[in-house]
Amino acid sequence: MTSRSPLAGSRIVLGVTGGIAAYKAIEVARRLVDGGAHVVPIMTDAAQHFVGTTTLSALASEPVQTDLWHNPSTPIPHTAVGQGADLVIVAPATAKSIAAYRMGYSHDLLQNTLIATRAPVIICPAMHTEMWEHPSVVDNIATLRARGVRIVEPESGRLAGGDIGAGRLADPATIVAAAERVLGPSDLSGVSVVVSAGGTREPIDAVRVIANRSSGKQGYAVATEAAARGASVTLVSTVGLPAPVGVIVVTVETAAEMQVAMTDAAAVHDVVVMSAAVADFRPVAAATGKLKKHDGVPQIELEPTPDILAGLGASKRSGQVLVGFAAETADLVANAHGKLEAKRLDLIVANDVSAPGVGFAHDTNAVTMLRPGAEPVEIDLATKRDVARAVVDAIVDIRLNNSDN
Repeated sequence: MTSRSPLAGSRIVLGVTGGIAAYKAIEVARRLVDGGAHVVPIMTDAAQHFVGTTTLSALASEPVQTDLWHNPSTPIPHTAVGQGADLVIVAPATAKSIAAYRMGYSHDLLQNTLIATRAPVIICPAMHTEMWEHPSVVDNIATLRARGVRIVEPESGRLAGGDIGAGRLADPATIVAAAERVLGPSDLSGVSVVVSAGGTREPIDAVRVIANRSSGKQGYAVATEAAARGASVTLVSTVGLPAPVGVIVVTVETAAEMQVAMTDAAAVHDVVVMSAAVADFRPVAAATGKLKKHDGVPQIELEPTPDILAGLGASKRSGQVLVGFAAETADLVANAHGKLEAKRLDLIVANDVSAPGVGFAHDTNAVTMLRPGAEPVEIDLATKRDVARAVVDAIVDIRLNNSDN
């Protein structure tokens, strides 16, 4: 059992206009195609001064279209491309292209496509700060927003020519996440979700820690998927991975810090996903300085860390969904089932971290999901984002069942 990307099977027109950020459209196209979308690329004349058509044609799903007059596939390209789209993305969108779209000025294939389509449109502006902040551009963006156009705001940072400020094209991952939100289900809209990710680190001295191999990638994938489906997401993390789009990140290090952060968050969130790998033991007392080798082998007394998931289960509110993760090396289903019952979980996601390609440090995972009173559901080796989709599907189903009872 695997879940499809919301991009899979969709037809997305990718318009590229004439800005230095046009090179980033190549990565946008690649990510969209990797998600299963059929990408129809359109480049304006100005865009071709920055990126060659050959490169984009190679990574998109069909050759680049550039004008209204040389398209043998249809006698009416000015409407056909837009009419067949599920989504239109313009990245980068220059000040000129934004103004033309606002006014309905259909002077090239891309603008004709924007006017003719009834599909959702995502505009990704990119320009110098002075242009982005100009009243006419501000007004054009506001007008397009009022018409229902989605705007992926530019980032702040280094711009062409060495300037620093707002106007840099959003990261390709941010643009693709926006496409997923438009095309995917919104079955978590209005729902608050907190996810933990990564492995805790318990200090031995000022330098050394007790840690584990958790990368946090699976927790980040769950947070990304929940946000893409409309949830308000908080991520309690011990790792420094890039923050998922639209997700609030709370950074912690130790089990004690994670316990405080998750307990506080669980009190105000509808769904709690405990995917972090929390250390089972910690030193009773950490040395204030660095332990020296010449002082001999230190005697380090350990004590159990708090069972955060058990505590969350004990305080679980009516209607709240609590999800746990279990990394096992033997008796996977039996061990996971015991935790499911003992900790009052609605769902547990278990994996055998000794299996090839599974769990720690990998971009793939294979899991077994267990729910009270239901048969185990196995997810064969898949990307962690695909596993996250299956986990979120289960959370949505649990919430629906809770509302029916």
